[in-house]
Order: sequence, then structure tokens, then C-alpha cells
Amino acid sequence: MRGYDLDLLRFLQVLIEEQSVSVAARRMHVSEPAMSRHLAKLRTVFGDPILVPSGRHLIASAFALGIRDRVQAVVRAADGLIETQVLADLRNMAPKFTIRANDVVVAPMALPLMRALRQDCPNCELVFAPEVDDAANQALREDAIDLYIGATDMLKPEIRRQTIFYNIMKALVRKDHPIFAEGITADALTRYDHISISRRGRARGPIDRILRDQYGLSRRVVLVVPHYKAMIDSMRDTDLILTLPDMALYRVPLAERGLALFDYPFPLPRVEAFQAWHPRRDNDPVHRWLRETIFRVARQIQSELG
Repeated sequence: MRGYDLDLLRFLQVLIEEQSVSVAARRMHVSEPAMSRHLAKLRTVFGDPILVPSGRHLIASAFALGIRDRVQAVVRAADGLIETQVLADLRNMAPKFTIRANDVVVAPMALPLMRALRQDCPNCELVFAPEVDDAANQALREDAIDLYIGATDMLKPEIRRQTIFYNIMKALVRKDHPIFAEGITADALTRYDHISISRRGRARGPIDRILRDQYGLSRRVVLVVPHYKAMIDSMRDTDLILTLPDMALYRVPLAERGLALFDYPFPLPRVEAFQAWHPRRDNDPVHRWLRETIFRVARQIQSELG
């Protein structure tokens, strides 16, 4: 077995998926030093760093990304030896899954996820509950929802989480916006009015801090809306700049709508989106099947976004 066993492969799977020693440790219910020891052993066994530094984060190495799907398949196959009988009954079950998420998640994922779930469980029902200001902890504890998908850090330590994709923030404008002619610079950004998306009515965020701290500039945020969908179709008639996550524009025909995207002229932090659940659901085979399906669908969408 070249010095590894199924348990070590489980640690490898989680490290590649989470790309974080601390998050992987929480998910596997071990300490960070213990997870670091597992990573060190994996590096020795495979002769590869598995996770490599990228700025302030870790990312999976090319080798790790290359074997991710096979490792997941091996671990799922092993788990399937125990769960085969339960999951074989999926076609005869009619579960209802309730997921709390915002429209950035619902818009790209709802239909692909429904199709993927119904391939195995034709009678299942999928309900997306709206994301609200209150943290999802209590709803998860009380079984009011099966899963939370979002990016908030307001979760209790016992809540399990798994990263499913990363959002990159982009700028959306009309396709013939004058900023393209003058050049996209920090200074140019301040000459146009901006729209901010915030359920809590917040106009300022990382972009404003970077403009202030690195360039001594400030932008004009003239409109704050709770959902990005409210503004996309209105952008082609204005010179406004709308900041939104790339996932929000999955399969949106921008050219047909007279719209275009551009990258900000400075690096912005990635927004980590994850699925979260109560620990009592860890060993529920149907719930695990739901989580694995969500992970697979989310990563497929992420790969199509590039």
C-alpha cells in the first residue's frame, strides 16, 4: 500500500477539497497539529507538497488537483460498501431538502443541482430558503434547514463546513462604457458612480479599503441593493459600475444584453463559499449523498467559469 491506508486517503481528500489545514482539521474533527502531521506523511508518501503557498492562502498542487477526482472516487467507493443498501433505496424515497442560500448561489446552482439529485432520487424535492441576516446556526440545530450555503463567518464552532467554490469579484458595465477607452485604473474607477450589493445595506467594503489605503482615493457608491439580479438588466442604460461575484453571471449572455465585464486593476480577496451542516448529520448517508452532489455540481460550475 506504499505506506498509506484508507484513513490517510480520507485526509488527503479533505486537504485537497478545503485547501486549508485548519479547515480540514475542523472537518475531520482533529487538531491542527494532527492534520499537519497527516499532511507531512502524505507529502512523504506521494513525493509532492500537496498544498503550496499562494499569497496568504494555500492551494492544491497540480499533482493534487490531478488525483483529486480519483481519490474522491476511492473514498466514495469505500463508503459505498457500507451505504449501498441505504442509497439503493433512494429511487423509492421522496426526501425534501431545504437549503438556505442567497441568489448568487441559487441562480447558477438550482437547476443543475435538481437534475443531479433527481438522477439518483427521482422523487426528491429541493427547496431553497432565502438567506436572512440571522446566522444559520439555530436553523441547522432545529432541523429547519438541511444545509446552509453561503460565505458568512457567523457560525458556531460545532457547525461543519466544506468549501464548495470561490467567488472572484468582477465589475459589470455596459459594453461601450467610457472606462474601456480611457483605461481601467484605480483613478478611473473614482470618476464613475458605483452600485453596491448588500443585504444589510452596506455601501463600503474591500474595494473601498484598497482604494483608500493603497491609492488615497475613494469611490462614489450611489446605490445599494440587496440582490444582484435587481440591477443586471438595467446596467446597459447607465455609466454605473456594478460589482458582483463571477458566479452570479454563470451562463448569463452578457453580449446579448449589451453588457461587459472587467477585472479590477488590483487584486481583491477571494470570497469563499461553503456548505454547512449540523454534526448530527455527519454519518447520515442520505445527507452525505446530498453534500457530495452539491460539491460535485459546484465544482463543475466553477470549472466552467475558469
